[in-house]
Amino acid sequence: MAEFEPVLLANVGKDESWTRRVYEETGGYQAVRKVLGKIAPKDVAETVKASGLRGRGGAGFPTGLKWTFLPQNHPGPIYFCLNADESEPGTFNNRVLMEDDPHQVLEGMMISCYATNCKTAYYFMRCEYPLAYKRTLNAIKECYAAGYLGKNIFGSDYSLDIFLHRGAGAYICGEETGLIESLEGKRAWPRIKPPFPAVEGAFRKPTVVNNVETAACVKHIFDRGVDWFKSIGVPPDPNNPRDAGSYGPKLYCLSGHINKPGCYEAPLGITVTDLIEKYGGGIWKGRKAKACIPGGISMGILKADEFHCPLDFNGPGKFGCLGLGTAAVVVMDETVQMVDYLMNSARFFSHESCGQCTPCREGTSWATKLLTRIKAGKGRLKDLDLLAEIGDTIGIMPGTTICGLADGAAWPLKNTLKKYRGELEEYIKRTNPDGWANTEPVRALQLLSIH
Repeated sequence: MAEFEPVLLANVGKDESWTRRVYEETGGYQAVRKVLGKIAPKDVAETVKASGLRGRGGAGFPTGLKWTFLPQNHPGPIYFCLNADESEPGTFNNRVLMEDDPHQVLEGMMISCYATNCKTAYYFMRCEYPLAYKRTLNAIKECYAAGYLGKNIFGSDYSLDIFLHRGAGAYICGEETGLIESLEGKRAWPRIKPPFPAVEGAFRKPTVVNNVETAACVKHIFDRGVDWFKSIGVPPDPNNPRDAGSYGPKLYCLSGHINKPGCYEAPLGITVTDLIEKYGGGIWKGRKAKACIPGGISMGILKADEFHCPLDFNGPGKFGCLGLGTAAVVVMDETVQMVDYLMNSARFFSHESCGQCTPCREGTSWATKLLTRIKAGKGRLKDLDLLAEIGDTIGIMPGTTICGLADGAAWPLKNTLKKYRGELEEYIKRTNPDGWANTEPVRALQLLSIH
């Protein structure tokens, strides 16, 4: 692996890093000048495909391959939606890019739109990001004033308009069809697929939805080349035929019980231990680590003796987690009770479920009620079996829900019950010495009285 040089956060910390002037002083908008009108759109897409870039929003789907799903020779319009509605707990990498370097995102977005023959793009940002909105809006205005957006940009025959759209703020808007529904002015209910957005997306037209950090990476592929991008990260796992490799730089959000929380740029494949020690300054107050969430709350949990886990798209799966997710690492020290982590997780997913699918709506709700009862000292060992049953039945894997929220809600349950069942059993026995062995159903009124 070549010596790593951060690029995504290179401008962060500089005075007025969000302005076009500073961005261009550091080489900004040179990549898009190389591309527009000089490389055929299909060749731009092939270059991104060859780089091995995978979406940074959580799913890790190959970006160039996703673009090829658009119908060929479509008369248009084709839409591009930038997903800036990050809301996975612990995740703020997109916010850093939008607040401190919005032109980097716009340049990557311009190249992506050109590659997909899109002339109208929507920048979908959650409303809880007022500074990111202000600076992104100003950046878009600067681009229009300079002729970088609008008609015949950079003297080419390519025209592009970008509209900045503010969402009301909902976890489900991170799901691409929920985002599209919200963009169209409707309730953000995910759509049944197929048809997939590449065939029928925004306003029933072919649409590409990409993440903010993904777009930023596209800019650097054309600045520095495919070989540079593939020199960072890790190649495919020969033991996993579904692994497409994990290439390029990655932004890791590090939070929780560490000395220096923040957003850090490192190669894909760095271990949890190295991330915590080299970037996060170690566990705070000299305590011992107990666990961490490797990539957003929906990914499950790693025990402290699993911190040698590599943070690439294939790594966390080897340790019983769902995947890398958004690479938001939340560290928990030895004082954390896993019942608190589970209850907060379940409460979040229950609140954010759109309610469209019964397994998700009811499953997340019942998991919250069970964990509230356990936390209140009224738990029974049977409740852990009930939670495991919920975890095994509400997810998308059996094909029972439209989107992946239910699966994300199930993973913390399944993962924690497997790795920390002994602690949960001890908590129940200690806090409910007279009733922990009870297996009788709990009446609804009794359940309500606990609250």
